[in-house]
Amino acid sequence: MFRSSFVTAMTMATVAAALSGCGQFSPPYLKPLSTQTRTLLAEKGMTEQSPVLIRIFKAESELEVWKAKDNGRFYHFKTYPICSYSGGLGPKVEQGDRQAPEGFYSVSLDQMNPRSKYYLSFDVGFPNTYDRAYGRTGKNIMVHGDCTSSGCYAMTDAVVEEIFTLAREALQNGQEEIQVQAYPFRMTAANLAAHKDDKWHDFWKNLKEGYDYFEISRLPPNVAVCNKRYLINASFAANASLNPTGACPAYKKLPIPRAPATQEASGKPASKRQSASLAKPLGSVLGLSFGPSKPGYSAFTLGPATPGR
Repeated sequence: MFRSSFVTAMTMATVAAALSGCGQFSPPYLKPLSTQTRTLLAEKGMTEQSPVLIRIFKAESELEVWKAKDNGRFYHFKTYPICSYSGGLGPKVEQGDRQAPEGFYSVSLDQMNPRSKYYLSFDVGFPNTYDRAYGRTGKNIMVHGDCTSSGCYAMTDAVVEEIFTLAREALQNGQEEIQVQAYPFRMTAANLAAHKDDKWHDFWKNLKEGYDYFEISRLPPNVAVCNKRYLINASFAANASLNPTGACPAYKKLPIPRAPATQEASGKPASKRQSASLAKPLGSVLGLSFGPSKPGYSAFTLGPATPGR
């Protein structure tokens, strides 16, 4: 649905530009990256069109964009602060709970919304196979612009425009899906131990398997679902049939292809990558008020991603 709308919108914009007799007409979803962003990409040895991977950390209020290089590995490009959010740690369970999902999701061109009421947005793909195995409900779970929305990741228009453009360029140049890894916090052993009494602890241990795979390999984890669990980096027989709610068929875990030792490490404290203030919602940093002054945790629910909504 969105692919058709996205292509139609692009066609109309191109025609409008031609009729205008100048190149100044540029709707938000067609804008190029800024000179500063293109310069940073070049400095990091990345291209605008190379594949993208996104990681989200609720407690730290951060969204990371990673870009692939010629060796196929992903390298950290930029960490963006989240402007406004709500919800708590733990997965989304049902429609209307105003809770952000946690898990492994994917974004295709169909999920890009160029006509969002929140400037630009993209659907993260909730519910995924794992969520459906638990009967979880909800739809139109997004990341969008603006800095005011109830139960959402509001990134500000300028920030979401850059993220949207990076995703658009990757998806229009060969990447079929962008993996989105949504975590409650940075999945270090210390952070997990600090939440050992939480009811979601076992679920988070399962998420940590995918987190660790990426930390070691700098490759998107291959994610399967069976026995109501995420199964990371597993090899099945060619004729194996996976049942998300049933027992897993016979499999073997593949060795993790370790990234080169010189590759940039993540998992560093946010203060090592950016000023401490950027780990806070941007609205509070700027002294803006869009709800309770005490930060909540990020949530994705934005409402339908349809024209005029």
